[in-house]
Amino acid sequence: MNIRPLADRVLVMPAKTEEKIGGIIIPDTASKEKPTQGVIVAVGNGTKDEPMTLKAGDNVLYGKYAGTEIELEGEKYLIMRQSDVLAVVE
Repeated sequence: MNIRPLADRVLVMPAKTEEKIGGIIIPDTASKEKPTQGVIVAVGNGTKDEPMTLKAGDNVLYGKYAGTEIELEGEKYLIMRQSDVLAVVE
């Protein structure tokens, strides 16, 4: 399934937050902190007032409560506005 965000929205795959404590792996579902870093999977075309400056493949930082969580083909993604992205990690 292909998804193309509209206007100034981007589709982000959050980074996996798997932790190891000793020899025990703590899965995503048990972690308290939501990830604030991810990779952009798809971008919209932007708006006439705000052109799209992000591109697919960018590694980005975003706010803890940014975006709307969606699930596609068993994977969790966030869809958010370009302005919700705080920085691009290079």
